[in-house]
Amino acid sequence: MSTEIRTFRIPDTDAEPAQAELSAFLRTVEVERIDTAYADGAWRVLVLFQDLRRKEESLQIETAIAAALNGWRDRVAARDGVPRDAILPDDLVPEIARYAPTTEHELGVLVGSRDLDIGPHGAEIVGVVRSTLEDLID
Repeated sequence: MSTEIRTFRIPDTDAEPAQAELSAFLRTVEVERIDTAYADGAWRVLVLFQDLRRKEESLQIETAIAAALNGWRDRVAARDGVPRDAILPDDLVPEIARYAPTTEHELGVLVGSRDLDIGPHGAEIVGVVRSTLEDLID
């Protein structure tokens, strides 16, 4: 999720409406940083933030992808007679869910720093991610 920026101007005179607007805004976002500066009879407030609604949507998407990947892992592990961690390590599921790779190349970049061979299941993993995203859009 990306950081967004919004600026506010709080004048020396009649500051209350501007302060109320800033306060109301701050209740709806997750603040990463606030910078202030004073110039020309007013405070300038710079807010770096993440929109909480978008954050909630992202968490819902990640949860849906992780659930779909876990269901797929269970089915493949049962079919192949191996532990599900042998199909896809537990700690990799949330990472895949977070980045939602939709191509085998993207998946390869994501797991490239690990010494894992997901080659036999790469296309299936990407297929699970894609179909989950499509289901969420519909």
